Amino acid sequence: MQYIPTTALLAKGEVDGEFANFDVPTWAWFALIGALVIMLIVDLLLVHRTAHVISIREASIESAIWISLGLLFGVVLVFWQGGQAGSEYYAGFLIEKSLSVDNVFVWAVIFSFFSVPREYQFRVLFWGIFGALVLRAVFIAAGVSLIERFEWILYIFGAFLLYTAVKIARHDESKQVDYNNNIAMRLVRRLVPTTDEYDGQKLFTRRNGLRVATPLFAVLILIEATDVVFAVDSVPAILAVSREPFIVFAANAFAILGLRSLYFLLGGMQGKFRYLNVGLGVILAFVGIKMLLIGKPFEVHMPTFVSLSVIAIVLTVAIVASLRADRREGGGSMDSADETAAADATATHRTR
Repeated sequence: MQYIPTTALLAKGEVDGEFANFDVPTWAWFALIGALVIMLIVDLLLVHRTAHVISIREASIESAIWISLGLLFGVVLVFWQGGQAGSEYYAGFLIEKSLSVDNVFVWAVIFSFFSVPREYQFRVLFWGIFGALVLRAVFIAAGVSLIERFEWILYIFGAFLLYTAVKIARHDESKQVDYNNNIAMRLVRRLVPTTDEYDGQKLFTRRNGLRVATPLFAVLILIEATDVVFAVDSVPAILAVSREPFIVFAANAFAILGLRSLYFLLGGMQGKFRYLNVGLGVILAFVGIKMLLIGKPFEVHMPTFVSLSVIAIVLTVAIVASLRADRREGGGSMDSADETAAADATATHRTR
């Protein structure tokens, strides 16, 4: 086997304005999308063929597998296009993964609000992730195209990220949200005949000879609507560390593929990560400033490994500080397992 020097490996691919820039052959796009589709199908038809409550152990194993696949793709990218491309991918992957944790907690609130039985939640999240992949692809294509044609859009993206950073950091999780008043929810109930009764994990069923949507369909639309909101934040954030559409889409895809298992792992633990919103706010503020400095007249290009290090350190500090604070207070009056059991019991009671 031919030996490839490390310097040659890191030098692969071109660097355009401090960002990796390379021609992606059509087969590479087909291979990436095909692999994503196959993984989703295997997960739905083999791993989760029947509806069941996913245990913490099962969620932990699946989360480890999905994260490992995401990290492995970065290694492939390093050998294919070099260290710059790999660094941008890992920075983007970490940004998307950290921001998606907040998305997971929103899912937990939505499922709790509509009393969705836990054994039916996976199917909703499967189609939610599938739709999210399509939406992210559209957002990424639009974002890259705008930046290439109008460089001043960088300042709008950067300012928006700074605004979002403050909003997330000051977010109060104790405030209750009435999802019945959500615009997407009102449109669904107005345009689609809907029943208030579940029919297993079906999105549609028949009542009195008419085909109607079950509450799971309405919840799916609401989850897709919330992902649009999160994509508006996360896509500009990842464009601050990479401009190559292949890298940006791959980082998004591998980051959100494991969100379902991450939800079942962390869904009942939002109270334990009290400083996570602050950490996410700091990360968004950092990438917002980075994006503002890229354009004229500053033209300051921060090395990707610095961005990757800052994001990793901030995320780690926020999680560790949250867990220590929770441990000092004794973890609250009810642990996550008890909360999950209580939520399951309440959901089952409401659907009978």
